Amino acid sequence: MSFIRPKAAEGLQRWRGVIAAAAVTALGLWWGIASLGLVRWLGWALAIVGTALLWASLQRARFHAGHGGLGVVEVDERQISYFAPVGGGMVSLEALTEVSIGPDRAGLPVWRFRTGSEILAVPASAEGTGALFEALTALPGIDIEAAIRASRTRPERNVVIWARPGAHPALTRPAAWPTKQ
Repeated sequence: MSFIRPKAAEGLQRWRGVIAAAAVTALGLWWGIASLGLVRWLGWALAIVGTALLWASLQRARFHAGHGGLGVVEVDERQISYFAPVGGGMVSLEALTEVSIGPDRAGLPVWRFRTGSEILAVPASAEGTGALFEALTALPGIDIEAAIRASRTRPERNVVIWARPGAHPALTRPAAWPTKQ
């Protein structure tokens, strides 16, 4: 018999990393403020590490993990697989040239993984899309905040989250985005 409602248990499960990181940060701050000598310095170091963990945990908790949608997503050995009754496919992280989120015909968010001329489209509500967070953070220069924002709302246009530098000039950034000089 459980004393916690299923929705509350799901919320606690999703935010468990944030809770643990906040506890580590609080312990570090307490040691850093209230202790003396070596324990004080260890406390400040622990507070810094806890803050970094807290930031990463917040991003993970805010990342939209779909469920109840069409199909299943699996990430294994740097390969994203999408299994669905119609469509589906696999893409290697090494072969990716662009990752974006855009609307489907109904206006719901869809992940788009481009490898040259081929595109693997994965509904953001597909079961297992939470595993995409781990895979996507391995891409250098990915905009995780843009991914979080775009996957939680109904995007009006395609939002490029990551593009391989030099892969294709038209794919790297829209003309309205500033470029680094």
